[in-house]
Amino acid sequence: MSVLNNTVAEKSVHWIEVGTLNDIPPLGARVVRTVQGDIALFRTTDDHVFALRDACPHKGGPLSQGIVHGTRVTCPLHNWVIELESGSAVAPDQGRTACYPVRVENGVISLAL
Repeated sequence: MSVLNNTVAEKSVHWIEVGTLNDIPPLGARVVRTVQGDIALFRTTDDHVFALRDACPHKGGPLSQGIVHGTRVTCPLHNWVIELESGSAVAPDQGRTACYPVRVENGVISLAL
């Protein structure tokens, strides 16, 4: 299976292998530490993987410790709901956290920075 989230021109992107699909439980998350800061990888029940900066746009809560439901995650600090595809807060809340391109090929997760 090959999944690419967050459209990116493949030729201009440097992909880094960060783990396997089995490293993240369904409706779970894992953190990848980078020089750009912590990035949370989220897995949905249908094995889509999304990557967001591991900080809620509200008060910087660790999204990786939140509850994943559908294609959203709820921040554990103040219950803000964040869209995994865009990093945007769900109304009435406003704000956005950075999202990163992810691909899954043969069960291997790669992240573009």
